[in-house]
Amino acid sequence: MKRMLWLLGLAAALAALPAVAGSTHYPLTIDNCGTPVRVAAPPERTVTVGQSATETLYALGLADKVVGTSVWFTPVLPQFREVNAGIERLADNDPSFESVVNRHPDLVTAQFEWHIGPTGSVGTRQQFRDLGIATYIMPADCEHKDNSTGGDGTRAAAFSPDSVYQGISQLAAIYDVQSAGEQLIASLKAKEAAAVSQAKALDLPEDLSAVFWFSSPDDGVAPYVAGRKGAPGYMMKTLGIHNVIESDDEWPTVDWETIARANPDIIVIARMDRRRYPADSVEAKLAFLHSDPVASQMMAVKQGHIVEMNAHAMSATMRTIYGLETLTDALATMSFPR
Repeated sequence: MKRMLWLLGLAAALAALPAVAGSTHYPLTIDNCGTPVRVAAPPERTVTVGQSATETLYALGLADKVVGTSVWFTPVLPQFREVNAGIERLADNDPSFESVVNRHPDLVTAQFEWHIGPTGSVGTRQQFRDLGIATYIMPADCEHKDNSTGGDGTRAAAFSPDSVYQGISQLAAIYDVQSAGEQLIASLKAKEAAAVSQAKALDLPEDLSAVFWFSSPDDGVAPYVAGRKGAPGYMMKTLGIHNVIESDDEWPTVDWETIARANPDIIVIARMDRRRYPADSVEAKLAFLHSDPVASQMMAVKQGHIVEMNAHAMSATMRTIYGLETLTDALATMSFPR
């Protein structure tokens, strides 16, 4: 009997241990956004088109495999400043096809399908394939999402961090660093659980509402706000907050009169280094909210319930989990009438 109990205890202890990551057997073929990606060996030279792809590789300990980066919205995560400083930045925004190819990559990773896809603004997957260069698009931008609709695409299903974890797991397999992938996923899941637990302890009102404002194409015109199925929609749903924007588009434009009628309790604004549009600046956003005769009357503005969030966290990336923390921390400083 004692031996049986000992064996049961041993089995339970072994089950609680993390699974030992396996090794990749090459050649490896992975289905990525409906396209098979084949790698014969761990890539040695990678060019990244998109901050999410860049920071994911850094987080996996693969900075020494990155020979060029591009498409930056915000500063790199603090823990990667040193390694990032030593890697060539091909462009702050879209790089040219030639600049990517001239770095002689064996793999190009992209954050958005519209950069490297059927009509890629940087290049198509076929163009790179013709040169013997493999391409990989982060699944968070193509899983259950239609990018053929133009703009930022339309999601058929709500964003889930599972697509981010899928990207981490697949890149870890491509480079044969599965243990690093498992550790990164575990740390992000722990952050997510902690943020949710903190939010529950706040006892927030059940009818709390919010809007996420990314930018605007011009001063005073309809802003780009978060639809209900993107990364901000995930943050709001996870924390029990109602999104006043009902669109399934990733970033639809909605006029301020409509937003003001919904009168959200919280306004989350994107902070970024990019300066493509006038409202990319967080200072411009704040100035508008406090001076516009319509926007200034919203309850969130009057009560100072305006949250600044890293723009990259509003995209479907591992930074979304950091955004969840930002929102939870901000909620802890607010009070809401009941």
